[in-house]
Parts: sequence; structure tokens; C-alpha cells
Amino acid sequence: MLGNWSMTPITGVFGAELTGARARDGVDPAWLSSMLEDHRLLVLRDQHLSHAEQVALARALGEPTPAHPVIPGHPDFPEILEQDGAKGGRNARWHTDVTFIPAPPAASVLVGDSTPLSGGDTMFADTRTAYERLAAPLRKMLDELEAVHRISPLAYWGEPFDSALNRDDAQQLLDDSAKVPPVIHPVVRVHPNTGRPNLFVNPGFTTHIVGWSRIESDGLLAMLYEHMTQPEFVLRHRWRDGDVVIWDNRATMHYAVDDYGTTERRVRRVTIRGALPVGPTGVESRIADDPLIAIR
Repeated sequence: MLGNWSMTPITGVFGAELTGARARDGVDPAWLSSMLEDHRLLVLRDQHLSHAEQVALARALGEPTPAHPVIPGHPDFPEILEQDGAKGGRNARWHTDVTFIPAPPAASVLVGDSTPLSGGDTMFADTRTAYERLAAPLRKMLDELEAVHRISPLAYWGEPFDSALNRDDAQQLLDDSAKVPPVIHPVVRVHPNTGRPNLFVNPGFTTHIVGWSRIESDGLLAMLYEHMTQPEFVLRHRWRDGDVVIWDNRATMHYAVDDYGTTERRVRRVTIRGALPVGPTGVESRIADDPLIAIR
């Protein structure tokens, strides 16, 4: 406990709920970063932060990025990405935020403005523990592998048949996404602060393993995704209006459950600028400028 904050673990492996204080009154940046690195995910209940207060809280963790590489942010707060389920802001697929750029965000700060009384939960997977629970020979192999990541144009709006976008909007997203080159990341990322290795692939943006055939790559990734999303490595956050959820984007992935129909669900996200990922062998992330490697 620090000051008025109390911490309660959420699961036996990761996640913590912080209660007893107001984030708008300020938090110690070093303490908040340490808590996030230890627990990978923090839940602050009943905060009801304004847009400015959300950005201020995010700044305690580092430098906020623009809202998204191809999607405009809030007109007054360009750091904030607003996600409204009624306007297509849904993403019912496991992913780690923005891994389709060379230096993905270090963390994300999500505020729930209007959330369903039932449904609309967000699930999180602990990719650090998932790596540690793999057999040693498999970890050794994965330590040396790289994978290609690329943007999915409709990643934040679901498949076209679920989308609230019109055809022109979808075409604009497709055109803008085509300007974002694919990147290569290590399959295992060493956390820059803790030094702990984490699995760093996700179904949302990872397309294939570099140098492997389609059968080999698809088979390995499918096995890893099944392993990473075992209940032992997953927690499910049931939203209440005013909640703030902060996660370490270097050591988790998440899934927004799309089970709330036409019920209103509005959340807003700020991401924190991250460092270039580095693997156990020292290999660094980079743009995939060789089409024979990038294409799949």
C-alpha cells in the first residue's frame, strides 16, 4: 500500500485492482510503473476521469502517442482514441495494441465512459507467464525466431458484415493502411525494464514466422495462441462506468468480447510510446523491406 491506495490481486498470476484513492489527485510515476511491470494489468475502479485527467494519468507512465497510426484522435485530445460500439468500435479478436509498427506502445490506458450492465467485458492474457510455462526446448527455439506483423484495416471495427462503416469509410481505411509497411518483431521479446521474456505474437496482427512455410508457420502460431489463451493465463474484466484499466502492452494481449448487442458501450484509449522490441538473441524489430519476407 502506498498512501491511500490499496492493492488486491485479481488472479494467481497477474492483474491487480487498486482502490482507496483518486487518480486525478496524482500518482507517483515510479510507483505506478513498478506496479504495472509487476502485475502487467491494473484496474482502478470508479475513477470517472475527464479526457484531460486521462491524458495526465497516461503521462505518469511516459509520453502519450497520437491516438492511432491511421485513425484520427479526439479533436481536442489527439492522444485519445474513442471507441464506440454503436459506430463500429469493436474488436473481438485477441491482439496486442499496434504491433504493426517498429516500436509498439509500451502501455495503454483505457477509460470506460458508458459500459453495459452485462456483456462487453475485456479479456487479457499474460504473455510473460505463458512464455515461462512452455517447455524449455520450445522456449529455446522460439528465442531465435522472428515474425511479420502488419496492420489489419478493419481491426477496430470487426469484419465488414459487422461494421458500422460505409463503403467509402472502409476504402479510406484500406488506402491509409496500405501506407503502413509491415514490420518484423522477435517472437520472444525481452521486457526493457524487467528483463523478463514474453511471447510477442498475436492473432490480430501477426501474419507468419519469418523463413517458415505456411504449414509450419500457421501450425506453430495456432499452438502458441491456444497456449497463451488458456484460462490459467487469462483474466476477464467486467466493466463499470468510470473504470480505468491500464495494461503493459509488452507483456499482454487482450480481446474485447462482442456480446452486448445494441447496448451502448463507449471507451477511450491512450497509448504510451514504447521502445524498439529486442529479442533474447539481441535482434531488434525493424521494417520488413524485403517483399519476399513480408508477403504472405
